[in-house]
Amino acid sequence: MTAAGDVLRLLRWLQPGRGVLLRLLGAGLLGALAAASGIGLLLTSAWLIARAAEQPPVLYLMVAIVAVRGFGVGRGVFRYAERLVAHDAALRLGIDLRVATYRRLAARTPQGLPGARRGELMSRVIHDIDAVQDLLLRVVLPGAVTVVTSVAAVAAVAMVDAVAGLVLAFAVTACLIGVPVVTYAADRHAERVVAPARGAMTASVLAAVPAADELRVLGADADVRARVGALSRRVSATERRTAWVTGLGQAATAVVVGAAVIAVAAVGAGAVHDGRLPPVLLAVVVLAPLALADALSAVPDAVARAERALVSVRRLLDLAAGDDLAGSRPRVATRTPADSALEVRGLVAGWPGSDPVLRGVDLDLPAGAAVALVGASGSGKSTLAAALLGLLTPRAGVVLMGGVDYASLSDGQIRSRVGWLAQDAHVFDTSVRENLRLADPDADDARLEEALELAGLAVFVSALPDGLDTPVGENGRALSGGERQRLVLARLLVADPDVLILDEPTEHLDELTARELTRDLLGLAPRHTVLLVTHAAHGLGHVDQVLRLEDGRLRGGRQVVSVARFAAR
Repeated sequence: MTAAGDVLRLLRWLQPGRGVLLRLLGAGLLGALAAASGIGLLLTSAWLIARAAEQPPVLYLMVAIVAVRGFGVGRGVFRYAERLVAHDAALRLGIDLRVATYRRLAARTPQGLPGARRGELMSRVIHDIDAVQDLLLRVVLPGAVTVVTSVAAVAAVAMVDAVAGLVLAFAVTACLIGVPVVTYAADRHAERVVAPARGAMTASVLAAVPAADELRVLGADADVRARVGALSRRVSATERRTAWVTGLGQAATAVVVGAAVIAVAAVGAGAVHDGRLPPVLLAVVVLAPLALADALSAVPDAVARAERALVSVRRLLDLAAGDDLAGSRPRVATRTPADSALEVRGLVAGWPGSDPVLRGVDLDLPAGAAVALVGASGSGKSTLAAALLGLLTPRAGVVLMGGVDYASLSDGQIRSRVGWLAQDAHVFDTSVRENLRLADPDADDARLEEALELAGLAVFVSALPDGLDTPVGENGRALSGGERQRLVLARLLVADPDVLILDEPTEHLDELTARELTRDLLGLAPRHTVLLVTHAAHGLGHVDQVLRLEDGRLRGGRQVVSVARFAAR
């Protein structure tokens, strides 16, 4: 697939609105007018100075004087307008690209990107989107403007003197084709080296910073610093090489332009001597290469940015490709489940690139029940939870909701009915209110307070200095471990799913806090169906059924109390 084909595929994926495309065309037109004004300013000034040296009547110079002023004002106005419109279009396209990318990542989570670490993926996506914006602002638009204005300048010089136009055409061709080919060949693998190194460095830093104290205690911080330093030096060395190649390309462009000035001066002097060129126009043809110097000197940098951007475009297309990937589902469900009772039949499931973790699992989760799923670490509890959440497509068997196969349901339908409380769910550095409203931006205060009441956090929040508007700090640092988990639970309850999957919700909490939180979580049944995934013993005497997962199979469960008895408590 060619570079142009990749860009067109990306645009087809994004489907930008007509307004964005019109802005891009308008930015190109404004850029061409700005460049033409700059060229016109220099060439008209050259003619004006040369003509004025002949001391004609001042009225002979008035048109040129007005033109110089017009070109001078127009250059600034057109350039400002071009930057304004181009950045507006690029930012709008960037928004569309971010939304489309994050939606695709959500559809492929967690199994669509095997082997990609969180920090590496974050760095890659951020860098790639910025690079695509650069492709528009610093490659496509300037490149188109440079080509158009160069052709126009060559044609104008050729009309004055054909030989001088031919010399200028040769110089422009060398700058637009020869120099880029050489710089691309010298540095074509740079981005393929620096992008993975940059991603690995970001992933290492993000993994090391939260564990800095533990690493220091274990004496492993020096190894981590050495690894990050080695990656940083590798990135820096590659970027320095790219900068050197770009600088050499710009130097080569300057040499070509200087040689063109000398050659055109020699040709023009001969033409003046032969009477083929009026002396007053000699300054115009001599300065024509210099008029194109600014535009042509930006070509090597544009080539370097283009290579980086095209690599980024291909990586983003990798995210867009494969709508049949495991984890992607139809946008519109074919059937609507009558209730939220979950059934699992003959489930065989595992993560990409590994053997199945679950082998022939059968499970019934009636509506309103509270069921505990216990087992040792690595027994497949989280894998089963991921399958029930629709994040992991079975290799065999089925998962049913209300008798409807998950395969015929959309992601939105599954996740509106089944919610997940993880042990490490993220709390954002904002207020209590905004953390809760992530589940539903339209939720009013009454709904938020109801969710806090169900999560056992209403009294605590009401006692805060600013109530719902109190900041919670980075990842909930202003809260205790139990308060943080209850805030995450309240956020889940704002979404009001029918089924709550609680994956090790009391991990890292002290025993008393863990017991109180488990009691309140199980108290959400029968209003919600509750599946408690745990390896601890907290609260197992208060569920309807305890199921044990061993070696990827359910070994049978024991009935503790009936659903009716649990509802009566």
